[in-house]
Amino acid sequence: MPKPEAAALRDVIDGPLLEIAVRFSRVLADRWPHTALVIFTRECTGRPRKVAGPAAVVDRITIAELEALKASLTPGGTQRTTAAIGGASRPVWTVLDRTGTLLVLITRQDKELRDAAELAGLFGIVATSIRQQVAQASPEYLTESRAASAERARTIAEMAAAHETSLVSILTALRASTLDDRQARASATETASAALVALRSAQASDQAWSEEPAPAAFAKLRRELRQTLRHHDAALEFAAPEKTGRPLPGEIAHAARAMTRTAVLAFTAQPDLTRLRIAWTTDATSLRADVRDHESGRLDVPALHDQLHGRADALGGSVELDATPGWGSRATIVLPLAPPPGPADENPLAGLNQRELQVLRLLAQGKRNKAIAEELGITESTVKFHVTGVLRKLGAGTRGEAAAIALAAGVRPDSLPGPANRAGTPG
Repeated sequence: MPKPEAAALRDVIDGPLLEIAVRFSRVLADRWPHTALVIFTRECTGRPRKVAGPAAVVDRITIAELEALKASLTPGGTQRTTAAIGGASRPVWTVLDRTGTLLVLITRQDKELRDAAELAGLFGIVATSIRQQVAQASPEYLTESRAASAERARTIAEMAAAHETSLVSILTALRASTLDDRQARASATETASAALVALRSAQASDQAWSEEPAPAAFAKLRRELRQTLRHHDAALEFAAPEKTGRPLPGEIAHAARAMTRTAVLAFTAQPDLTRLRIAWTTDATSLRADVRDHESGRLDVPALHDQLHGRADALGGSVELDATPGWGSRATIVLPLAPPPGPADENPLAGLNQRELQVLRLLAQGKRNKAIAEELGITESTVKFHVTGVLRKLGAGTRGEAAAIALAAGVRPDSLPGPANRAGTPG
């Protein structure tokens, strides 16, 4: 007879990836009581932290704090400790899955972690599910990841520019000849200079999470394909992209690897395949993946098109397939590095997903984040993410402006999809 937690895992891994931490937190709440939960994974470039709990805590948890906790564990290990997380020292239970994904439970008091092996087993299923969803690069994951990466990059750039401007102003004032307290000025100058260095380092670190050099992404693909096809008779030829190209957004690197793998596996299903060429090229605007053979030409074009089209469409890309028996087959995938602009005459609400429309309806009613979170059954942190997405997609500077745009589009606040219709809606 399976335990309730094991049976409930189906609902945890079956819903939208964005809210997987919230669903997992509910499953663990009775046997492993906690005030907040974090899942930390490098697999998700746009949103490496999946969180559940009070916004005052989870919104302050940094990647550096999670990296420090991760470094204290070996894969498969569990630990009870007190750690600096969310800007304060807190008792935590941690689990590091063998996939490299970290689970952190912030507890109410420093007490023993019971049934640690069972907790690790449950988390292992969740971590594996996350890894598979990312590896498959479903259209839903790619759309969410692209939105997260774009917002993340914009926020990092704005924060870095604002802080750098402030610190430079401080340095200018402290270096002024009118200040005669040399010792105080020297100390403050040293502090501000160190802060500038730290800020620039943090910006580079955060950008590294959301970008991947094209040659490194291709090298990872090459290792995976050589391992997967080590017993296949076909000779594999790889042509890597130039090292001078611009870095790939994380979701593009994931999508390109997943789609190239899918194409290669379809090619290897052809009879009498003896040689296969896999190439990536990049320019200032796009990545181009090219897979071809020169003998068989018996590629199942309709089946491969069905597998690739949705993922390419989610990123504004394209797929071209061709097969001529006796001559060869070819698959060309082109993915733009930046989201394409929408048509000038497009409905301004057309780019919003179902959840964003729900949030916009409640914004138009004048509700704040806490009330929106309660009505939709999501966290305030998730509401903030959706509000930011709505403002960005509508080109609005404020919540009121977003509501005005909705009204100008001919939509009343009570006519947008509400929480009653949210079954199956991605978070």
